[in-house]
Amino acid sequence: MTLHRRRKSSAAFGIKELIAAIVIVGVIAFLAKPTITNALHKREMTRTMNHARELYLASFHMATDGAAKSDPNLAWPGELPATTLAEYCGRLVQNNYLKPEDLQRILSAPGATCTVTVSAGPPASLTLTGKSALKVYKVKGGDRSTAIFAASSNYVYNTPLSPDSVPFGDKGFVVIRKRGDAGVYGKNQATVANWGNDAGEFQSKIGRLVGAEGAVAAGDGDAVLAGPE
Repeated sequence: MTLHRRRKSSAAFGIKELIAAIVIVGVIAFLAKPTITNALHKREMTRTMNHARELYLASFHMATDGAAKSDPNLAWPGELPATTLAEYCGRLVQNNYLKPEDLQRILSAPGATCTVTVSAGPPASLTLTGKSALKVYKVKGGDRSTAIFAASSNYVYNTPLSPDSVPFGDKGFVVIRKRGDAGVYGKNQATVANWGNDAGEFQSKIGRLVGAEGAVAAGDGDAVLAGPE
């Protein structure tokens, strides 16, 4: 009789321990979720930053080759007649600075899938459909090194991030400048107000809007190549 009671008590104790362990694990998971989510967002933004670097390097090489060969068809985005991201990227692909499959990978991120299609022609043409994760600014060879070359599509110059924008919403944004340096930034760095209204500091750390000097205005204006919608 005593042995039976001990077994019953032992079984009951084991169930209580299991329930307690499940509760503890659940609490830990709940508390750790924001940290894990932030880490995942940071990883994806870092990947997009690296993709932006690939796009920049291809663009830099094309512009450098154009200058060396005096070829006006190989130049920075703002020095070409291209008005859309597809037209500009078409030059990169047609002149073998990027492969279509690499371009599709570069222009895609969580929530922003961009599909690249190249027609055989003649003349050959490149089409972008979906949503591009990156946007390219109309940078020229004579622009300052701090001019923004590209940014993640959720960022509009000197404008608070929107939680509904893709990729990344208001979790942060990516910028790469004409000199080739890039960074991942938090939403509290998106506007000049977050830099103590110091326009010089903001333009130095985030970058200058193409064609803009002095005061920092809000919005991209017409400084961006039109992307797929």
